Amino acid sequence: MELNFKQRIFGLDILRAAAIIMVVCSHVLWIYPKSNAFIPTLFELFGFWGVELFFVLSGFLIGSILCKTFINENFTLKSVFHFLKRRWFRTLPNYYLVLILNILIAFFLGFSIENTGSYFLFLQNSASKSPGFFPESWSLSIEEFTYLLLPLSLFFVGLSKVKNKEKLFLLVIVALILVFWMNKFYYHSQHKISNLSDWNLNLKSVLIYRIDAILIGVLAAWFSFNYNSIWKHFRGIFAIIGFGILFFLMFGIIPLNLTIEQNPFFWNVLYLPITSFAFAFLLPFFSEWKTYTNPVLYPVELISKISYSIYLLHYSIILQLMKYFVDTTVLSSSERHFFTLIYLTITFLLSYILYRFYEKPMMNLRDKQ
Repeated sequence: MELNFKQRIFGLDILRAAAIIMVVCSHVLWIYPKSNAFIPTLFELFGFWGVELFFVLSGFLIGSILCKTFINENFTLKSVFHFLKRRWFRTLPNYYLVLILNILIAFFLGFSIENTGSYFLFLQNSASKSPGFFPESWSLSIEEFTYLLLPLSLFFVGLSKVKNKEKLFLLVIVALILVFWMNKFYYHSQHKISNLSDWNLNLKSVLIYRIDAILIGVLAAWFSFNYNSIWKHFRGIFAIIGFGILFFLMFGIIPLNLTIEQNPFFWNVLYLPITSFAFAFLLPFFSEWKTYTNPVLYPVELISKISYSIYLLHYSIILQLMKYFVDTTVLSSSERHFFTLIYLTITFLLSYILYRFYEKPMMNLRDKQ
């Protein structure tokens, strides 16, 4: 297999691979008894961080594409449809295939599904928490509606014929970020949440409160495009700031009495944007880590490539089926470890098959259009 190392950005592959590994680690906890020990608690945090990192990475990718197109070309409806076609070829075939598989599995296992049609339109978590079916799909609705909202907003604002398109792009992004951030203020004024479970279901996973997470990645792309020398020169400092914020979010919450019980405003309004900006600060360093220096690093590229397939398959389909046929609560510790090894092996193998024989051909078809 030809590796084509120079065509990929190694640092971004590291972030994608890290994001999906963190998500998988969090769901591995379903195999083990609940524990408040450090590692299980860390893995729970990893599940949250992995998806948030995906959001920022996605925003950086689409922001880089749209920023160059909007500023350097005549941004027409044709530009919007071209962008949407490429994104939909990338995301929709896998999603709908796995959604149908989930429906068939639920039918086979005798589980009822609420509002099945909403999943086909990405409306399952538009303004309230998702039903229990296909729970990881909540993030995909946020992605898809951002793909619609951002280019259409740019198109309509671009009709004003403002000459300074760099500032106009920035204005659109900042305005949209503020709209979805203000939604969090409204949520905080209307709801009283005293535990992380409710916060996770009713705020963190709901579309109308979360599109700003992706837009922060878009904002980073704009900064990279317009201030590239600063982006490159201070990439190390930016990375230290980003990791410093993440360290604070991991270890500073309790000492500063910022738990959700003591400070719900911090969690409802500030916590999620702070997390998104933390990951955005990592982008200058990792996006400038351009090439693979050794073929030994190929697994990083492979995991990055199949990360979308892993995300869709690993939990609702693979782990759910394995847990249905094997009662892990009666397994010994060593048996659970073996079960986990089998689970991870099946997950990566099936994800590679899905990527190689379905996802990649769809992207190749897109590139021929």
